[in-house]
Amino acid sequence: MRRYAWCMKAESVAAGVGRKPAIPWYLWCSALAVTSAYVGGYWDISWHRSIGRDSFWSAPHMAIYACGVLAGVSSGYLIFTTTWSTTAPLRDASVRIWGLSGPLGAFLLAWGGTAMLVSAPFDDWWHNAYGLDVRIISPPHMVLAAGFFGIEFGAIMLLLAFMNRAGDHERPVLQRLFLYVGGTAVCESLLLKLEYIARPDMHSALFYIVVSLGTLGILTAVAIASRQRWACTIMAAVYTGFGVAFLWILPLIPAQPKLGPVYRQITHFIPWEFPLLVIVPAFAMDLIFQRTTSWRPFVRAMAAGVAFLGVFVAVQWPFAEFLMTPLARNWVFGTDYMDFGTRARSVYARFVFIPPVAAAQFWRGMLVATITSCVMVWLGIHAGRSMQQVRR
Repeated sequence: MRRYAWCMKAESVAAGVGRKPAIPWYLWCSALAVTSAYVGGYWDISWHRSIGRDSFWSAPHMAIYACGVLAGVSSGYLIFTTTWSTTAPLRDASVRIWGLSGPLGAFLLAWGGTAMLVSAPFDDWWHNAYGLDVRIISPPHMVLAAGFFGIEFGAIMLLLAFMNRAGDHERPVLQRLFLYVGGTAVCESLLLKLEYIARPDMHSALFYIVVSLGTLGILTAVAIASRQRWACTIMAAVYTGFGVAFLWILPLIPAQPKLGPVYRQITHFIPWEFPLLVIVPAFAMDLIFQRTTSWRPFVRAMAAGVAFLGVFVAVQWPFAEFLMTPLARNWVFGTDYMDFGTRARSVYARFVFIPPVAAAQFWRGMLVATITSCVMVWLGIHAGRSMQQVRR
């Protein structure tokens, strides 16, 4: 009888090893929250470029605010069950704030969700008082962005704690979801910079400074924290995948301007441009990180930062020239998609770069871009190392 029971136990353990580990629903919910916010944010920008006028209840706004609701559901469940149940499985892996217990990521999710929902009436009032936003960076949008980054950071910290506590069998699944959420963080950081990284800017030093600022730190920190060999490439692939999907799908949806002045007649949603080729320098960073594990952080950051910028310039500069040619004016690269507010004599409509500055000024800017890249990687390495210790 004992032999039979032992055999049954061995079979059940073996079956568990072969079975794909399940991810708790609240982790999926947090990942869905950041996805909903990014899709809604990109869609909202396209809505303003294609239709102009929107309402509080527009579809992109609902997708954005669904992020706050989903974050509230997952964080509320974790915090209240951990606080009020003495047998809660996460009780020993929680922090205590204002008499409540829960994972640190859950509290960050709750704060971010609250900020996002608070930004909704603020943004509606702003539109009623000042009309259509002419720029992405406005006070209500910054409150919204702060809330979204709070949710994104909360989702990363929540997944990080689960991943760092997981065994060898569960870790790869959590690692993939963790890198996906990290990829959405890269997407969002570049989304906020759209006004400074457009096609006409791609031969300026400011373009490379803006791309590196913040984005490179996120990419590095999440990659180091994940301990995955190709983490930077995976996150860049998430950004690229979202970018081409929006570029190819949104023009299939009918739309027409409902706000003047209309300088260009359009009949469908206008997406943003073809995604930046960050996947190539991200691959180079992965190769460097794999071969420099024993190096000092400063030296490692110098190598990875210079490599990122050098490879990025080498691929993006000629690609930008290609995007200015008639060969790129098709559905694949989408350079002929222009919003209704694009004037015929603008550099964008004429497919030309912003006039170049003096050579000395350009090279000073590129030096700043190099320093920025190295500093961002250095900060990311230290942040990633600290994130490897997160358990709560």
